[in-house]
Amino acid sequence: MLLSIANAYKEKNGDVVEQAQMVESAIAQSESFAGKSGRITGNVITAIRESAFKMFDAQHGGFGQAPKFPHPSALDLLIETWARSSGASLRREDEGVRPYTSRDDGDSSLRNLIVTTLEHMANGGVYDQLAGGFHRYSVDESWVVPHFEKMCYDNSELLKNYVHAYQATGEEFFADVAHDIIRWMDEWLSDRERGGFYASQDADINMDDDGDYFTWTLDEARAVLTEEEAQAAAFRYDINEIGEMHHNPAKNVLYVRTSVEEISKRMKLTPQRVEELLASAKKKMYAARLQRPTPYVDKTVYVGWNSLCVSAYLEAARVLKLDGARRFALRSLDRALSEAYRAGSDRNSGGDAAATSAHGTLMHVVSYSDPKAEHREVPGMLEDYAFTALACLDAYESTSDLTYFKFGRDIADAMIARFYDATSGGFFDSEPVSDKQLGVLGTRRKPLQDSPTPAGNPMAAIALIRLHHYAGDASYRDKAEDTLETFAGVAEQFGIFAATYGIAVAHWLENSVQVVVIAGEAEGDAADELYAAAVAPFAFGKTALRLATSQAVAQNIPPALRETIPNLPQLRSGRSFAVLCSGSTCQPPIFEAAELERALSRT
Repeated sequence: MLLSIANAYKEKNGDVVEQAQMVESAIAQSESFAGKSGRITGNVITAIRESAFKMFDAQHGGFGQAPKFPHPSALDLLIETWARSSGASLRREDEGVRPYTSRDDGDSSLRNLIVTTLEHMANGGVYDQLAGGFHRYSVDESWVVPHFEKMCYDNSELLKNYVHAYQATGEEFFADVAHDIIRWMDEWLSDRERGGFYASQDADINMDDDGDYFTWTLDEARAVLTEEEAQAAAFRYDINEIGEMHHNPAKNVLYVRTSVEEISKRMKLTPQRVEELLASAKKKMYAARLQRPTPYVDKTVYVGWNSLCVSAYLEAARVLKLDGARRFALRSLDRALSEAYRAGSDRNSGGDAAATSAHGTLMHVVSYSDPKAEHREVPGMLEDYAFTALACLDAYESTSDLTYFKFGRDIADAMIARFYDATSGGFFDSEPVSDKQLGVLGTRRKPLQDSPTPAGNPMAAIALIRLHHYAGDASYRDKAEDTLETFAGVAEQFGIFAATYGIAVAHWLENSVQVVVIAGEAEGDAADELYAAAVAPFAFGKTALRLATSQAVAQNIPPALRETIPNLPQLRSGRSFAVLCSGSTCQPPIFEAAELERALSRT
């Protein structure tokens, strides 16, 4: 094919160049989104929900047929929609803004869609039953046979799904999967020494291989297990003489086929004994798998993907109380800010070019997989800036360290300076390039669809909305509004593929609530209980901060809260309490966790 293209370029240069220009023009026009196209309403959320139900596979979970991909943003939007309909309501009804509603007769159906999908994915072969973590996608509709590559961004976003599903349903199964994802990422995709999340793990060893590292013959399982363990594992993971892999029919993909209770009946053992056998078998099989040639791990640390992982870890750490995950996430973010962020120059410089240089610069890569590779200063893209700004805000909420808030604000300002289209609204994915040889690769787009990472424009809008709530700066709100309105007229037609846009609209329509927990000097347990109550419910518009009394008095808080929190007379009481704030308005302090739960349910 390459030889044919080269020959055509040489022999029919004029025709080839003309075709290339037509392709370039088509790409530029298809995602230019020039100008506002509609009003921001909840209709897009309804459309995404309807799209999800139309594509829902009621038997196996997930959306569409084979090959079947996870859609984490769509799942997150649906989880929050269901949680809102069944519990707290954090919607606002500003003048001219139509709120979305989700309480209807379909709530049980929505819960069934969410639970069915998440359970089937986690029990399928698309999930690594031994090591944890998700493979890229399933080649069949039942989630059994995966494409075995594992990406950090799939696992970061699915980690959020399972954490949020745990918050919404209280099902421990979802928390267990979240723990398992972190276990795998800690072991395989983490630079434990310096911080940072690696990009991916390959599917195969070579061209003749097709997931052999991850799959098992019955004889391979029997070779490392006792007879009783092998029998239990064969029932559990459907290990037979004939497996699922076409290149080697003896190879089995491990997936959960049989429940512990059913195995207990078949083997005439107690459920507890079956669980012991399965735990032992899983440990032995994983140890044996580690002795096999291991698929290559791409240790490149990409700024944007690293930030997605940081945010997911911080979210899991808050909800599941994982101090280790929290510490590693912060170390990974610190490394990216230290090695891939360049502070701007004097902000008072004149001219457009000078104004851009006045802001900081974020690189696309922190470090490359090959330690001998030449270091290259590759400029960051829109998603690098948007994802990292959000990670900084997440880090601020996890630590109450205002330095992270300032980094998030600076990076968002740089994102606006470099990518924002002040004429037509929305963000371009890259800065203008002067190198004409890039051709189509130099075409600037305004990404709206998730493919497969969250799209840059809605993520940028979410960052600006959250910054507005903390900073009280109307310019952030205005640019977020312009960005969402740029796509408002077309977003509905993309269905679940515009789910991150739907999440951004939810952030826009919801009433923002900041729960500020003040920890009294001698009341650590009370502060812990209040903070746990603040974190427990899942809602896009809710954030939780924990401050020591000294931090609140010293105004170690964002601008929007400085008019109220430091002036509360309860700061001098020595007691722990929580305050619910929206913008610059705060409700009276709450001292009991149960009362805080009730207040959140009414908000």
